[in-house]
Amino acid sequence: MPARVHALLVVRPDGRVAADIHLQRTLTALRAQSRPVDALTIVLCDADAAVQAVAASSHAEGVISADRRTSFADALALGSHRLEGDAVWVLTHDTAPDPDALARLAGALETAPSVAFAAPKLVRADERDRIVSLGVSMTRYGRTVGLADGEHDQGQHDAGEDVLGTDVRGILVRADAWRRLGGIDRALAGADEGLDLGVRARLAGGRVALAPTAIVSIAAPAPAPLRAAYAERTAQLHRRLVYAPSAAVPLHWLSLLPLALLRSLGALLGKRPVRILSEWGAAVTAAVRPGAVARARRGIRAGRAVSWGQVAPLRVTNAELRHRLDDDVPDGSGRGDLHFFSGGGAWVVLAALAVSVVAFLSLLAWPVLGGGALAPMRSTLAGLWADASSGLRPLGWDTSGPADPFSAVVALLGSLWPAAPSRTLVVLWVLALPLAALGGWFAATRFTDRAVLRAVAAVAWALAPSLLDALVSGRPTVVIAHLLLPWLLWTASVAARSWSAAGLASIVAIGIVAAAPSLAPALALLWIIGVVLTAAVARGRGIARVVWLAVPTVVVFAPLVWHRVRSGDIWSLLADPGVPLADPGGTDLGRRLLLGLGFPGGDGWTAMSGLPVSAWTPLIVAPLFVIALAAPVIGRTLPAVVLAITALAGLGTALAVIGISVASDAQQVVTLWPGAALSLYWLAVVSAAVLALDALPAHPPVRAVAGAFVMVTLAVGAVPALSAPLRGTAAITESTSSTLPAYVEAEGRGGLSTATFVLTPTADGAVVTDVVWGETASLGGQTTLRSARAAAEPGDDLTARYAAELVADSGGTVVSDLAAHGIAYVLLGDPRGGASGALDDAGMDAATGMIRQAETSLDQRDDLEIVGDTAKGKLWRVTAEVAPRGAGDTGEAWRVALLQAGVVLAALLLALPTRHSLAEARRRPRVVGLPRRARRVRVPAAPPAAATAAAEEAPVEPVDAPESAHDGEDSRHEEGPDRDGGDA
Repeated sequence: MPARVHALLVVRPDGRVAADIHLQRTLTALRAQSRPVDALTIVLCDADAAVQAVAASSHAEGVISADRRTSFADALALGSHRLEGDAVWVLTHDTAPDPDALARLAGALETAPSVAFAAPKLVRADERDRIVSLGVSMTRYGRTVGLADGEHDQGQHDAGEDVLGTDVRGILVRADAWRRLGGIDRALAGADEGLDLGVRARLAGGRVALAPTAIVSIAAPAPAPLRAAYAERTAQLHRRLVYAPSAAVPLHWLSLLPLALLRSLGALLGKRPVRILSEWGAAVTAAVRPGAVARARRGIRAGRAVSWGQVAPLRVTNAELRHRLDDDVPDGSGRGDLHFFSGGGAWVVLAALAVSVVAFLSLLAWPVLGGGALAPMRSTLAGLWADASSGLRPLGWDTSGPADPFSAVVALLGSLWPAAPSRTLVVLWVLALPLAALGGWFAATRFTDRAVLRAVAAVAWALAPSLLDALVSGRPTVVIAHLLLPWLLWTASVAARSWSAAGLASIVAIGIVAAAPSLAPALALLWIIGVVLTAAVARGRGIARVVWLAVPTVVVFAPLVWHRVRSGDIWSLLADPGVPLADPGGTDLGRRLLLGLGFPGGDGWTAMSGLPVSAWTPLIVAPLFVIALAAPVIGRTLPAVVLAITALAGLGTALAVIGISVASDAQQVVTLWPGAALSLYWLAVVSAAVLALDALPAHPPVRAVAGAFVMVTLAVGAVPALSAPLRGTAAITESTSSTLPAYVEAEGRGGLSTATFVLTPTADGAVVTDVVWGETASLGGQTTLRSARAAAEPGDDLTARYAAELVADSGGTVVSDLAAHGIAYVLLGDPRGGASGALDDAGMDAATGMIRQAETSLDQRDDLEIVGDTAKGKLWRVTAEVAPRGAGDTGEAWRVALLQAGVVLAALLLALPTRHSLAEARRRPRVVGLPRRARRVRVPAAPPAAATAAAEEAPVEPVDAPESAHDGEDSRHEEGPDRDGGDA
């Protein structure tokens, strides 16, 4: 046993726990040792008066005061100058050794002269059967592995003796070994200090012995995750540079930053984004400290007595590491199977597909979809993504700026069918109903585990009036937003507890806001509510995930927002993207009542039957709305309240936007379309109805009867829209692959270097002009920078002047000016397909007169060569040399695009599930907002009095209810005082 033991006690207050209380407890534990310490030195790092008073009354051999920035290693170095005795006992103010701890450590130190230091078993002060640390090892690549960290102490590790390293707290070190090793490496940043000390001791010919019967309690709270991750990674990189062979050190140093990038991607994939900042911080720290690495390497080289082969047997192998990681995967027991097939979800989707095929039968033979706000896509992937990039826009004289994010959505859709991108819209139209049913079914899984109610939600969402109206009138933005909204609900409702859900929800949010910017205020309100609920109900757990939901959308929209702010036209950010399409409805009371019922336009029955049946239109949706209104009364409180706010936000947005005009299409003023807002409103109503139905009793079968009645009434209301394509009253039509003549399309497929100057006569004898670059005015090439501009641009004045000269004058240099700008063709369009819409006889006469005048003028020009009449109008080719269009300034645009792509990639990596994330998700109930109830306690058979007493004394634990796909058995949670608890 060592003749003299000198204890070094370091006090480093962290501000979270009263250090004087812990220090007093540690000093009391030292005085109670069966083998007392012979000398005590206390090092105070920025201690307050209370701590100093406790230290002064401790009768320590010495009390040293140090700056608050003094590290643990530096504090031990200060105390080592006063070292006396044969052994050093390293302690911190949050350690409390058991009375026999020192005696047992000293006994372990004396087992053999080769033992450099002995380590105790560290346990939690508030849970003494939980191991904090009992030995540390590392992998071949330096990853630290705790051999028993966090395990329940059942004595399973008490037979262990020889380890590679330990936690530095509580170790008893031989004084000569402490001096020879130079104490703790100061460059380790507070992590892996005992492991590094053990490695150096092993290389010096010593050993590290465990003393499992020596118990030291640890009362320190866990460090902040970011700080702990930074310290661990910094220590690992420093040790890698120190332990590596001399020839490999430069290679390791060069790999620091590339490795940080790869590990950052791995952190996203592993759902640990908090490690990214610490990863880069540790890499930079390790890279700029060559002096610390050199000192540590010199120390190892000077004291080294054995080869690294003596360390290898104590490392953790890959097989052992995989076994430990497998043990860390939690068991999934919080939810049952999804029952998509056995619960009828697949049948609902299949039925929706059958209805869609019958309703849109003619679409199956159409190569391109047209009509309404539809337009063909580019014919190549390069063209699709060129439309989505910033810079010169494909429409307009010289319109330049960021692309609408909706262009990227169009490019993504077109990329699904590279051979014929426009075909994807046809497929989307046919699959819209089954995709909507699928989304509605999954959204309902967040509110109920009953199959019949999920089917009700799927049918109600597939037959939503806003979706049916968009399909019939040709509004792709509303269709896309409607299909994405239930997936946003499905993922965002559990974003606080899962990075996978948060990552996927953030991507879905981009698509929704890109398709319907007018939804941004409502979604921002719901996001704020989510942040507040996470902070209040979940006590802040998962708030970083909820905050992340808005980050990708903000980054993607930032260039367009900045462009609009600089131009002073902020309201234009709400403009509907894509082809401008006027709202045929008004803003009268009748229209607003229809909006309140979920119909963006008419209900369809009046036009279909010719009778005033719209008077009973409310009866179609009345069952759904009545049940939804009962949700706050009979359903789960918190989800019902959030859904009520969502419904009000959606309806309020719809009522507001029909009176807001920020765009135009030639002579027509285009107001915002309320369809997407009504989809949000309808989603909240359907979800609330599911909540209410879920609260109804199973016997008698009120729930099943009410659900069936809702589906029947909604099916009746969907008849006019679903039969419109068959009756020929739908706005969607078969179209061609280009809005320009085939001759121009063939010549313009090479890119956007040349343009077509389009002249379209109107009903009042005027001419609407446009400049189309490339082979078509594509859907992705549409831009709100042009359709929602507040004032005329210089290019508008030029096109107006050139149009007047072309129509009224057969001479001049106008064609040369057009050729110098890159215009290769002049097209005199058909007025019946232009911006004027349907023309009456008087309007057609005026347009015909303008056509004749324009044809005469254009035919007489020597610098134009007539191509001929086409299906799109009469075409002329410019005979002068056409200058290609400039590329514009793309440097800044590429940097912004890389930033946006990086954020989206990060969201994608977060969204990808891992085995651990899937197992963790299975531990939580799929349904959100569940109340807690008491776990049933099994009591053995006993007399009534004894059974009653046992039940009264049995512990009560919260438990999540299992999921059942069968509606016959009522497994709903019992309502209690905490009925609005559960997930935020």
